[in-house]
Amino acid sequence: MTDDSGADRKEQARRIFAGPIAFLRSAPSLNFLPEPDVREVAFAGRSNVGKSSLLNALTNRNGLARTSNTPGRTQELNFFDVGEPLLFRLVDMPGYGYAKAPKDVVKKWRFLVNDYLRGRAVLKRTLLLIDARHGIKDVDRDIMKMLDDAAVSYRIVLTKADKIKASALADVTARTLAEARTRPAAHPEIIATSSEKGMGLAELRAAVIEAVE
Repeated sequence: MTDDSGADRKEQARRIFAGPIAFLRSAPSLNFLPEPDVREVAFAGRSNVGKSSLLNALTNRNGLARTSNTPGRTQELNFFDVGEPLLFRLVDMPGYGYAKAPKDVVKKWRFLVNDYLRGRAVLKRTLLLIDARHGIKDVDRDIMKMLDDAAVSYRIVLTKADKIKASALADVTARTLAEARTRPAAHPEIIATSSEKGMGLAELRAAVIEAVE
């Protein structure tokens, strides 16, 4: 892809994300999923990885995704309609890896997420959020295996990239990339972002559009 086409895609993505985006529904179980009539891109990540903040920054809206100081609070799939007429949906998946979560909550999460990943033909890509300060942890590898086993294409997105030095970011990016390239369903490129500084948001918007085209 040339630089011009890359710039065109970023501008197209900017316009789409500046347009109508609305919360559709929460799905605590598969019975509540919307009809699979439009392509979806899901966001997954550990509790407190900054998923809600990134979704809000991505869509230029302060309150689209609820941010919470209580880890593991969201235990539902949240669906957002993008575009009018409808172009695609964003799916905010419940955070995982909260150590104090009750076992029944963890079990419910695993069933909900696994069933959604395996059975959702319109799911075109999952964006897996990893805290740049910590890199990939074993709990992230669990979800990567789940995505690999379900043959769901996913791309790693580093969050909070402004919180570490450039040299440390380069190091964690290289290590994350090396691991992603050993995974069958992982996209071979990653994106470093900061919801506070706006870093990587144009690239992330373009990556969403690329996934649903």
